[in-house]
Amino acid sequence: MDSGEISELDALAALCVEDDAGVDDFLVELGRNLGPGSRRLLQRLAAERQAGRQKRPGGNQAIVGAEAGLREVMAAVRQVGRSDAPVLILGETGTGKEVVARAVHQHSRRAGGPFLRVNCGAIPAELIDSELFGHERGSFTGAVATRKGWFERADGGTLFLDEIGELPLAAQVRLLRVLQDGSFQRVGGEHVLNVDVRLVAATNRDLRQAVGVGAFREDLWFRIAVFPIPLPPLRERLQDIPALAAHFSLRAAERLGLPPRMPDAADLDLLAAYPWPGNVRELASVIERAAILGDGHRLEVARALGAVPTPARATVGETSPAAPVEDLETVIRRHIESVLASCHGRVEGPHGAARLLRVNPHTLRSKMRKLGVDAGRFRA
Repeated sequence: MDSGEISELDALAALCVEDDAGVDDFLVELGRNLGPGSRRLLQRLAAERQAGRQKRPGGNQAIVGAEAGLREVMAAVRQVGRSDAPVLILGETGTGKEVVARAVHQHSRRAGGPFLRVNCGAIPAELIDSELFGHERGSFTGAVATRKGWFERADGGTLFLDEIGELPLAAQVRLLRVLQDGSFQRVGGEHVLNVDVRLVAATNRDLRQAVGVGAFREDLWFRIAVFPIPLPPLRERLQDIPALAAHFSLRAAERLGLPPRMPDAADLDLLAAYPWPGNVRELASVIERAAILGDGHRLEVARALGAVPTPARATVGETSPAAPVEDLETVIRRHIESVLASCHGRVEGPHGAARLLRVNPHTLRSKMRKLGVDAGRFRA
C-alpha cells in the first residue's frame, strides 16, 4: 500500500468515527487495499458487525486465523461439534481456549441452549460442590435459599470448565460421576437429579504429568480427553498476526472512540519479532495500548512494546542524536523491569507484574530467569 492509499484511508477513518456504521464502510474499503486473506477477513468482520446488532450476546464470533494458523483447530471443531463427546482444549494462557470452546458449542446441536463458563481455579475448595452441583436451603451456614449449580443451569447446553486441572481430587471424584451417567445430588439434597450437559474442558497444565504424580485422577483424564484439541501459541502462528492486529485495532478504536488506525509494515515486523508469552490476550492489550498512545493519529506499536522511550520535550534549538537500536531481548527486559518497578517487585497477585502483563506468573518468572531480571531489586 503506497502513501497515497494510506492518506485516503486515514481520511476515510476520520469520517468513520462519526457513526457506527461508518466503521463497517471503513472495513470494506480497507479490505480492497490488502491481500486476499486479510480482505476476506475484514469483509467478514464488517458483515458480522452488522448482523451482530440484531443478535443476542454470545452468538457466533469470527475466529481470526480460522483459515490460516487455526485451520486444523477449526477442522477439529467442526468434526467434533456434531457429536456430544467431551472435548479437552489444551493450550497456554491467552491462546483463546474459551473462543474455541464457544465454537464447539455453536457447531453442535446444542447451539440454541446455554453456554456457561466456570473458572475452576477461581472457586474456593469449600464451595466447589455448591458451585457445580447446587445446594438445598439450610444445607450449611449461609445457605438461605435453594440454589442451582452450574450443571443444572447448563442443562440442554454446554458447560465449559476452564482450568480443570485446578480441581482438587475430592471434586474430581464427584465430577466423574456426573460425566458417567449425568446424575448428581445438590449439597444437602436427598434426591438424585439428572441433566443433559455437554462438557468442554480446558487447561494450560500437563494433565498427563499430573496423573503420573497423583494430582489428577486417571479415570477422569480418560473421561474428559475423548477428543483433545491442542491450541498453538501465537509464536507458532505468526501468519495470523496481521489479521489479529487489524481486528484488535478496530476493536480498540470502537472501545476508545478513536478513528480506526492500522499497523504499518514496520509495526508488523515488530509484532512478528516479539515472543508473545501472553499469546493472543497479550497482543490485544499491546494493540489497545498502542491505540491509546497514538491518540487517534496512529498506532504507537513500538512504544506499546517498550521498544522506544516516550519522547522528552526538547528545548528550542536543541537537537537530539539518533538513538541506537536495541536488540529485542533488551527491549523485553526493560519492559519487564519497568512493570516490576511499578509493582515494587511483586510478580504474582492482583497487583503483581504478571497480572499487568497478562501472563502466567510461571511464564513471567521463566522469562525473567532467561533475561537475568531480579525482582528483588525493585522491592521497596
